[in-house]
Amino acid sequence: MHKVIFDTDPGIDDAMALLFLHRHPQIDLIGITTVFGNAPIDLTTRNALFLAQAWGISAPVAQGAGVTFDPSRPEGHWPTFIHGENGLGDVDIPPVIGRTVDDRPAWQFIIDTVRAQPGEVTLVAVGRMTNLALALKADPDFAALVKEVVVMGGAFDLNGNVSPAAEANIHGDPEAADLVFTAPWRVTVVGLDVTLKTVMTSGFLAEMAAAGGASVQLLSDLSQFYIDFYRHRVGDGMVVHDACACVYLVAPDLFTTRSGPIRVVCGGIADGQTIQKPDGRVFPAGHWDGHPSQMVCIDVESERVLDIIRAAIVEGRAG
Repeated sequence: MHKVIFDTDPGIDDAMALLFLHRHPQIDLIGITTVFGNAPIDLTTRNALFLAQAWGISAPVAQGAGVTFDPSRPEGHWPTFIHGENGLGDVDIPPVIGRTVDDRPAWQFIIDTVRAQPGEVTLVAVGRMTNLALALKADPDFAALVKEVVVMGGAFDLNGNVSPAAEANIHGDPEAADLVFTAPWRVTVVGLDVTLKTVMTSGFLAEMAAAGGASVQLLSDLSQFYIDFYRHRVGDGMVVHDACACVYLVAPDLFTTRSGPIRVVCGGIADGQTIQKPDGRVFPAGHWDGHPSQMVCIDVESERVLDIIRAAIVEGRAG
């Protein structure tokens, strides 16, 4: 079993990833931590509580950062044109939700949970990495106790999606991402190089909803806004960003990876760009030296990834 803390900013594709983590038989979802990104922190936290309640997820929810790791960074605009005004495709959400948040801030919840189960907990982060950076700042030594970090973010051999240089999650908090990538733990980055190749058609999702009951119907309902956004970008369907990172956890053989230290550009016209120095390549001394080699996903068997998502969400099996 993979014990997972899911660091998330729900977010439509976050919702699919959350249901996948909840239903996959090889994953034990032991915590959900929220961060700002697809919506302000009060909305992403409310959305996480709503989904946890709707889907019967018992894992505690801890509210995380509402501003960047460097608070002097100016606040950007919320991507309401992608995720809707409420962050979940503008589906109806009850004004009162029975679930409540954990007493601890997300960074403290992460540290406490990892220290209680050293070497056993994987962090799956699919939003801005502010909570992970805050945990590293508060307790640098806890990094050695984390089993693995899997990140959805970055763009390495292609353009970004919020600028020619940068992907949205990294661009939203570059200083946090750079700290996470250079920390002494094992990181795998599942970025646009593979997620843009993984497109779930509206028909595929509709068939999932028909076979999967009310929980999958809710996922389908809130995803329609997202599908409409992607209509002029990929045609029929939506890009499966966050769930790709979750599939990597249970089926890494479906991904082609490349190793090497990663740095993030912080400032300037390439703000948020992720740059890997591939292992085996020789360059003059520079800013990548002395940092750990991390893994970047550069290709994917996308159809098999979609099949694994369906098997877990609809049938509760590994695929």
